[in-house]
Amino acid sequence: MAFIEPVTLRGTHATLEPLAASHHDELNAAAADGRLWTLWYTFVPGADKMRDYIDAALAMREQAGAMPFVIRDNASGDIVGSTRYFNVDAANRRLEIGHTWHARRVQRTAINTECKLMLLTHAFESLECIAVEFRTHWMNQQSRAAIARLGAKQDGVLRNHQRMADGSLRDTVVFSIIQSEWPTVRRHLQHKLARPDGGT
Repeated sequence: MAFIEPVTLRGTHATLEPLAASHHDELNAAAADGRLWTLWYTFVPGADKMRDYIDAALAMREQAGAMPFVIRDNASGDIVGSTRYFNVDAANRRLEIGHTWHARRVQRTAINTECKLMLLTHAFESLECIAVEFRTHWMNQQSRAAIARLGAKQDGVLRNHQRMADGSLRDTVVFSIIQSEWPTVRRHLQHKLARPDGGT
């Protein structure tokens, strides 16, 4: 049995569903809200690259044990983004949450907070992970702040870690939540979701 099996995670505001090739058109519509492919410090595919993006994510699932999801807004029924478990280390019960993007209309809403809560709950309580990692571009200030707001701690910076599509070199900021911290982080995220603003 694989460390990570396909699973659907349902919350009040959002549902995480395993990515499928049939999600192509809905993901294109989500990425078009905010023209997310124009952000140079992260990668969100445009319409001409969405099929390759989905194929690569599904190949990562089959070959490396990753689990890509689409994010569905429960209120509208629309797919509004994508996220993924990847860099899976089953022997050491570690994984990374990333490849995350949201349509502009749901950014800084309860959907992001709840998705992270569902992913972390499944990772720590069902998969019994000892640590969950998050990584982002040094220049992606919005992402760095969002990860810190979850309660993750910064582990360090990997200098010249990756070459970007435009040829620039990425410094990668690494954050993590470890197993002993999870009860406090869970309570923190639940408290955020209970607020009138949904934890933004």
